[in-house]
Amino acid sequence: MAEAQDINIDELIRKTLGVLTTLTQCIAELRNLYGTGHGKGVSTVSLEPRHAALAVNAATTLALFLYQSYEKGRDLGFWVY
Repeated sequence: MAEAQDINIDELIRKTLGVLTTLTQCIAELRNLYGTGHGKGVSTVSLEPRHAALAVNAATTLALFLYQSYEKGRDLGFWVY
C-alpha cells in the first residue's frame, strides 16, 4: 500500500510541476501584455490589483519552491524536486 501511495504522490508532484510550467508561461504573457517593459508607456492598461497580486504571489511561490529545491539538491549533491 505504501508503495502505491509513493507512486501516486510522485505522479501528483509531476502534474503539479507541469502546472507550474504553464503558470510560468502565463505570467510571462501577462508581463508582456500588461507590463511597462518593451518600451511601453505609462498609459498602458494595467491589470486589476487582484490579478496583479495573483501573478506576484504565484511567482513568489514558484521562486521559493525552486530555491528550496536548489538548496536541498546542493546539500545532497544532485537536483531534486
